[in-house]
Amino acid sequence: MRAVLFDLLSALLDSWSLWDDIAGGAAPGRRWRMEYLQRTYAVGAYVPYHDLVADSAGAVGLPRTLADELEDRWDELSPWPRAGAVLRGLARDRPIGVATNCSEVLGQRAAALVDAPFTSVVTAEAAGCYKPDPRIYRAGVEALLPGGGGTPRADEVLFVAGSPLDVHGATRAGLTVVWHNPTRMPGGGAGRVALHVIHDLRELRSILA
Repeated sequence: MRAVLFDLLSALLDSWSLWDDIAGGAAPGRRWRMEYLQRTYAVGAYVPYHDLVADSAGAVGLPRTLADELEDRWDELSPWPRAGAVLRGLARDRPIGVATNCSEVLGQRAAALVDAPFTSVVTAEAAGCYKPDPRIYRAGVEALLPGGGGTPRADEVLFVAGSPLDVHGATRAGLTVVWHNPTRMPGGGAGRVALHVIHDLRELRSILA
């Protein structure tokens, strides 16, 4: 593979723990997050990320103001273990980038927390659509080799997904997909669609060798 494109908020960062903490526990946090994921993956064209998060909280009986708290505490997002070191190693041989479902400001802030030399960070706001719209994956692919270096085809880019919905979306966009699933969440058929399911980002080294 000539390049690697990552989901950000689940594949590289443990965003679930922050949502749970803000919601007051794992159970309400997971209801809120799953509602948000369903709404985000259904909406298609970009609408303000804050609105989606607030609407999702309200839909599961939580205060809409939790969206404000999430933005205020955004820099508390934690990378998965060894994420930065693994990505810095991968970046020695190929460009790496991000395609993420959030606003431009929050996407850039979150990417900085990984401490990796990303060639590009493509957000839903910049692409004008949310995953699984194929346009955001394509924008991520096209951003990986800027400045006349040639644009890699989708089948030359490995996509590291962080959720079952992302596995299916990236596959439909023509990318080869690895699902990083450190929490071992159920994924229905996603595990059969992905080339590999990994639980530690260090496993990418052998896949790309």
